[in-house]
Amino acid sequence: MDIDTILLDAEERMGKAVASLDKDFSKLRTGRATTALVDGIKADYYGTPTPIAQMASVTIPDSRSIAIQPWDKNGFQAVEKAILKSDLGLTPINDGKIIRINIPPLTEERRKELVKVGRKYAEDARIAVRNVRRDANDSLKKLEKGKEISEDERKKAEEDVQELTNKYVAEIDKHFQEKEKEILAI
Repeated sequence: MDIDTILLDAEERMGKAVASLDKDFSKLRTGRATTALVDGIKADYYGTPTPIAQMASVTIPDSRSIAIQPWDKNGFQAVEKAILKSDLGLTPINDGKIIRINIPPLTEERRKELVKVGRKYAEDARIAVRNVRRDANDSLKKLEKGKEISEDERKKAEEDVQELTNKYVAEIDKHFQEKEKEILAI
């Protein structure tokens, strides 16, 4: 293991933290319909928890509704039940051919709650980035203890790790500010 490997690993892991944050943000409801709202929902399909996207076609007919059309007639009740059980707080409407979910406009109170949830996601991502920094610095100290690098090389590498950390924390903050604007937009 050398300094470059440690830095590359740290950068890759920090990038994954940002990607994970984006995935979490996509699940936050912003008042607009998106297929990402139902991505995490699994329906009990013949005794197996199955993601809705794997058992139905999910479309967005307009900005305020989601249409779900199960490929198997037996899937209608399972999908409907799964949506009702989810924490989305949405009510599906089943007409026998298609399941519609109308997305109501968000209240001011709900918007503020969503911003708090978004802030928590961002903080979790920052913590993940800082944990990567700690791991990288520990690896650098082990290299120095093993006499593989000098103290000066370790200090320079730690500065590089800190620059990476600052870069990714700034990116997380930027993503959060964009999501906050999106949530608070009426």
